[in-house]
Amino acid sequence: MAKCKVGLIGCGNISAIYLKNLTASPDVEVLACADLDMEKAAARASEFGLPKACTVEELLSDPDVELIVNLTIPASHAEICKRAVEAGKHVYVEKPLAVRTEDAKEVLALARSKGIRVACAPETFLGGGIQTCRKLLDEGAIGQPLSATGFMMGSGPESWHPDPAFFYKVGAGPLFDMGPYYLTALIFLLGGITRVTSSAVIPFQERKITSAPKFGTMISVETPTHIAGVLDFASGAVATLVTSFDVKAGTDLPNLEIYGTAGTLRVPDPNTFGGPVKIRYAGTDQWEEVPLAFGNTENSRGIGVIDMARAIQEGRPHRASGDLAYHVLEAMEGLLKASVEERHIKLSGLEGRPEPMPQNGFTV
Repeated sequence: MAKCKVGLIGCGNISAIYLKNLTASPDVEVLACADLDMEKAAARASEFGLPKACTVEELLSDPDVELIVNLTIPASHAEICKRAVEAGKHVYVEKPLAVRTEDAKEVLALARSKGIRVACAPETFLGGGIQTCRKLLDEGAIGQPLSATGFMMGSGPESWHPDPAFFYKVGAGPLFDMGPYYLTALIFLLGGITRVTSSAVIPFQERKITSAPKFGTMISVETPTHIAGVLDFASGAVATLVTSFDVKAGTDLPNLEIYGTAGTLRVPDPNTFGGPVKIRYAGTDQWEEVPLAFGNTENSRGIGVIDMARAIQEGRPHRASGDLAYHVLEAMEGLLKASVEERHIKLSGLEGRPEPMPQNGFTV
């Protein structure tokens, strides 16, 4: 199988783990990386032994590059995706697919018109932890899933991220930054969402950066930082999802749990690839840890790119699809809109669920 030729745009923090895994993969070959800051691009190219660092324009015009990995900031996702598609290249983009559903629609429509594939993070649902949960649900381990809860409760990234201001812009916040992990996992496990509602607030209008190198800088908050949402699924299940940057003292709440007619499934942190996976059966008072039935349990970022490259070769759908990412984006946008308009927001729906990974499948 010929290697898929990849170019990466956006050489920030997260690019390191992508490049570590992609450069080790037998399925792809990273030809170049690009960034608005050429020093960043050159440093990443040197660190991972890439053939070259270049400008975004040079990368997009390189005839050898078949697939773009778009790791730019959220506000640039749609623009870079459209430019990649217009250049005839498949594109895998960090979450979210776009800041607005209108922009995401344009990206997907353009890609369909040109026969180009679009994929989107998060890809953590392809890891051994959530794949094992899907297997358990499909086997009826907890009976019929009736409801679920998800909690992403943190104090915000200003204490550890070197440049956290973008987390508080429109298109970020806890919902758009971390919500995609939870929503993607829930959709993979339970299917499509039909409608959403929420309450969303901004308790602090400004935040102080306490990390280097911008210690003491104040950030103006432009998007809600505590969102309490309710999700109705086509299957009949109902989920509660709370995402927050306003929990200053921590919490012991589980990340994700699914409640069925015969038991409860505790899903691992959807921002990770591994476990633990636990079940508590009806009529018992003990949790049982379930051995993971799939690989890719370490930090496997890049697995969605590899699955996409393989899917192109094999002529099958890739799992972290643009349609899945659009459904996630529509749900997040709907949650914010529901709070403002004080009503339920109906979603356009999603046909089916991504296929599970093969148990003897590839690893990164």
